[in-house]
Amino acid sequence: QLVESGGGLVQPGGSLRLSCTGSGFAFNSNAIGWFRQAPGKAREGILCIYSSDGSTTYADSVKGRFTTSRDNAKSTVYLQMSSLKPDDTAVYYCATCYSDNTGHMEFDNWGQGTQVTVSS
Repeated sequence: QLVESGGGLVQPGGSLRLSCTGSGFAFNSNAIGWFRQAPGKAREGILCIYSSDGSTTYADSVKGRFTTSRDNAKSTVYLQMSSLKPDDTAVYYCATCYSDNTGHMEFDNWGQGTQVTVSS
């Protein structure tokens, strides 16, 4: 099970940190990632971070603005978002993930999601 937290309302240009905590499975053995879903838009993969070496794939739309880290001792992955834009408004989900060297990401076993709204 994966549980997201930390969503909320933030002004454009602001920052927000989301957390994703896992339980009931081998969290430390899995790559964990985030994707988002906005109304009327296709699901968008944001990033995927591997546990073995921390290697991370980022979507072009968030490079330079979003970063991630994981604390395996706490079975938690963090998503630090900065320079937020209204287009970042979506429900954010964490999930187990897979990525390849083309930047393609796939997700499975996602949580219930947390709403992020960027608005003045």
